[in-house]
Amino acid sequence: MEGLFSVTWVVPIPPFLAFLAILLFLNTNKRGSALIAIASALISCVLGWGIAFASFFRDHFGEHPVDEAIYAIPTGKTEFVIGYAVDPSNALMLFMVPFLVLMIFIYSSGYMSFPAHLRPEQFPSAHAQGKDPRYSRFMAYICLFATGMLGLVVANNLLQFFVFWEVMGLCSYLLIGFWYEKATARAAAVKAFITTRIGDALLMIGLLLLYVRSEPSSLRFSELFTEHNLDQLAQTFVNLPLFGEVHWISLIGVLIFCGAIGKSAQFPLHIWLPDAMEGPTPVSAMIHAATMVSAGVYLLVRMFPIYEFSGEVSSGTLQFVAFIGAFTALFAATIALAQWDIKRVLAYSTISQLGYMVAAIGMGAYVAALFHLLTHAFFKALLFLGSGSVIHGVEHGFHHAHEHGPNGHANGHDEAEGHANEGHSVRTVRRADGLLDTEDAQDMRNMGGLLQRMPRTGWTFIIGGLALSGFPLVTAGFWSKDEILAFAWDGNHPWVFWTLALAAFLTAFYTMRQIGLTFLGKPRTEGASHAPESVASMTTPLILISIFAIGAGWFGIPTSFPVLGAIVNNNWIEHFLEPYMKHMHLHPHHPSFHVVPLAVSLIVALGGLGAGYLIYGKGLREGQTDPVARILGPIWWMWHRKYWIDEIYNGTIVLVAMWLSRFLALFDREWIIDWIVNGVGRLAIRFSDLTSAFDRYVVDGFVDGVGWFSDQAGRIARLLQDGRVQTYLLFGMLILAVWIFLNVLPMILTLV
Repeated sequence: MEGLFSVTWVVPIPPFLAFLAILLFLNTNKRGSALIAIASALISCVLGWGIAFASFFRDHFGEHPVDEAIYAIPTGKTEFVIGYAVDPSNALMLFMVPFLVLMIFIYSSGYMSFPAHLRPEQFPSAHAQGKDPRYSRFMAYICLFATGMLGLVVANNLLQFFVFWEVMGLCSYLLIGFWYEKATARAAAVKAFITTRIGDALLMIGLLLLYVRSEPSSLRFSELFTEHNLDQLAQTFVNLPLFGEVHWISLIGVLIFCGAIGKSAQFPLHIWLPDAMEGPTPVSAMIHAATMVSAGVYLLVRMFPIYEFSGEVSSGTLQFVAFIGAFTALFAATIALAQWDIKRVLAYSTISQLGYMVAAIGMGAYVAALFHLLTHAFFKALLFLGSGSVIHGVEHGFHHAHEHGPNGHANGHDEAEGHANEGHSVRTVRRADGLLDTEDAQDMRNMGGLLQRMPRTGWTFIIGGLALSGFPLVTAGFWSKDEILAFAWDGNHPWVFWTLALAAFLTAFYTMRQIGLTFLGKPRTEGASHAPESVASMTTPLILISIFAIGAGWFGIPTSFPVLGAIVNNNWIEHFLEPYMKHMHLHPHHPSFHVVPLAVSLIVALGGLGAGYLIYGKGLREGQTDPVARILGPIWWMWHRKYWIDEIYNGTIVLVAMWLSRFLALFDREWIIDWIVNGVGRLAIRFSDLTSAFDRYVVDGFVDGVGWFSDQAGRIARLLQDGRVQTYLLFGMLILAVWIFLNVLPMILTLV
């Protein structure tokens, strides 16, 4: 087992080598690119699972976690250590992340092989080859994405963590805008990059402050989380305007949390994540389950001792974290209820579920937050990959309908799509519940009845949806979500409890709405009527992930839960993490069993699913308006328009930023900067002209004069060098005469 721990640093290496190999050698070999990407993910998965299981079965592992240095960089007073760590928290991540990465890679090899989303006249080679024209590039990018997350998980210090964090930020930009031919994809990529940079900048400030204020100055987790260092951070203050004296540990905790707000798309930096759906669906699954947004919550889990000790000196930081999490959970759930795009519903669902985890951190529920992070990753990956399968099926259905339609025009759909992208397609219908593109394969109003057409996709999607809804006792989502609610109730956080309970009800409701509109009832379009089941490379990962969407929660059944708690491992996750928490000087809290949170959890899950089934259980009739939109009217429309947050940002922050940039551009080009620079340039030119004239007429004149005089003297002296004695005698007499004139004559004149 010790040998397995010593190769932890190798886990991120295979995907990185695959990235280099595809980029340098396999860019034209699409099949080879897919195979090497999948092989690299498989190697990382085998290594990750080996390390994870070695830690699961090692006695007293939490009390003696692994922290090894690979290389030390001298920094003056201390050394900055680069290395790897294995502890119970990242051992669980090493179980989840490589497995989902492998599943997504396998799925991608099939998904990117059917470019139904690309217009044949734009990419004829893609349709001839049956693959996306940038297939190999996509495989390279997701390999680098996986490298970022795996490197982040095994990092033993915060700066190394941050480097891999930024690698994922770059990859998200590249992959969200992967189909950059679409203006919406380009805009979404820029939006994601800029929005997350706001959080990252604040995180960087917190990281620097933590390094400066720690004793000794270090970012190594094992040195940061010593009781001495945490105590001195908690006992020292900084004076801030408006806030007065603030504990250093509280300030650093808030700044680090801002990084998680950006990465995990919490309010108010949530706006980038729904637009990220412009990328290919495997990217959505990577971002929402295995990598990007999971990294934000994992940062809070990693830095949990900061928040625990901060709560002991001031409750403000934890209350702020809990408020943002609970508010975001409810806020995003209302928006998800009024969306038509199948992937956007899941995007807002992710924002909402991440809010649960953030709220758990704010309440001090370390185990519950990590537990829900793991279970959510499995069922959200299942849902996103399932939605991609649905989109492919409906796209193929539309193509099939056009190829075999009464007019026999195989490219009719694509021509219409071209107009749709320009915003004036004849297939766009204005309805009371929003515009409808009648051939949009992502709009759930164009679906219906797909359970019969796509049974493997349909049933696995339903399993993921039930897990997301927290279907009682059976699904993983129930146990992890119930743990958070139980902690909120037992910890006397009533406003968090009821906010999360209401969000859970809405989650179950919009999940059943999504299932009903997509899979139940009758097909509402030709695309749904002719949708085929996806290929095995896409459906096999769905089946494998669905096992964990059900069974992963059984490892966290509370010990105090009646009957099941004693039967199923007595909360294995809690017992696995508890020694490590004590090692980090944390105080594990075990919420006691209460009937109220259990009853509320059952009611909101079953009630939401039941209400959703009553309204959407038979789907919608073709052309029917959403019943909830008809009942709620302007409230539903406010949710549908996402509370106009984007419009508010565009009308305030973006507008001011653009105005300021234009003003500064004028300030730069017309008024001050360029005027000063040009004036300095003109002054420099005049000065150079003056120095040039001085050089030409004074310096060069003096040098040329000396040369001329020397030349003339040489000419005269040359006349004396003719070899005649008479000439030399005459020259000597002249010299004597001059001497007499200069010396003897003045003496004579003096005597006279």
